[in-house]
Amino acid sequence: MSSDADDGNTLLDEDERDGLIPTHVTTQGALNEWEQANILEAEQWAFARKHSDYLSMAFLFELHRRMFGRTWTWAGKARVTAKNIGVPSGEIRPKLLDLLRDTQSWIDHKTYPADELAARFHHRLVQIHAFPNGNGRHARLMTDVLLVNLGQPRFSWGSADLYTRGAARDGYLAALREADRLNIKPLLAFVRT
Repeated sequence: MSSDADDGNTLLDEDERDGLIPTHVTTQGALNEWEQANILEAEQWAFARKHSDYLSMAFLFELHRRMFGRTWTWAGKARVTAKNIGVPSGEIRPKLLDLLRDTQSWIDHKTYPADELAARFHHRLVQIHAFPNGNGRHARLMTDVLLVNLGQPRFSWGSADLYTRGAARDGYLAALREADRLNIKPLLAFVRT
């Protein structure tokens, strides 16, 4: 859904509108605003109480549906197409299940301090890239749910908008690339700045 225009007024093309629910949304800027309102509702749901099933497939997919369900028909459903990042679509569910089980094991065995555990969880969730769109936003919110359920404060995520191009997003992506190289330190530094 990215565009080269900074003003957000670039018209969405046919591929970008595929699955779009609100027919009045025709520009990238309007789409961003609409999605953000949806995401705020999902945050309210996610943090209204602790969820005992937050490390389940059902919760993970429900969170995405709540984040984007008023925007996209495919919200809360695993992608079925290949992307330039992420695992092959047929591996999404097994990889997510592995991640959720590993995370529970890390918690049970106190394998990592809470921030490192959450950063590692976030990195793997982004790597899997389970949905057609919204993966970074979903992974950040899911990670914050994990932290809150561990009794920790949410990450600051660089205290900036990571959806819009700029220095903060570039720093975040660079930290994720370092985590791909098994260096989690830049991501750990970024999430609390």
